[in-house]
Amino acid sequence: MLELLQVNPSSGDPIYRQLSEQIIHLIVGGQLPTHTVLPSVRQIASYLAVNPMTVSRAIQQLVEQGWLERRRGQPTQVAERVNNHASAEALLQPQLAVLLASAQQLGLSKQQIIDLIEKQWDRSKSTGA
Repeated sequence: MLELLQVNPSSGDPIYRQLSEQIIHLIVGGQLPTHTVLPSVRQIASYLAVNPMTVSRAIQQLVEQGWLERRRGQPTQVAERVNNHASAEALLQPQLAVLLASAQQLGLSKQQIIDLIEKQWDRSKSTGA
């Protein structure tokens, strides 16, 4: 799992937020199924070369949001979630809002936006991106 994580210290986003968003994406994308045990805070911090408190903050935030569960004396694991499809939609909402606002400013119709998305979808499928 560690190899799926990476942070960019020079990014405008705080490291704890980068980390928590990546873990959510891994859960929603199915790379971290329910009950998957996460590495310890120390292991994650060491791998990413960041402060353990930063990792702890990200993990605690995900526990509070219901993505992860922590029990005394047991490792942190992925919580059981009922609807990952709805979670995926919620993750994409901010990006969709920006896309639609830009498209409207450019005067594109709904059909033009759909056509652009379909073209890009097909292109990304063929390149494996």
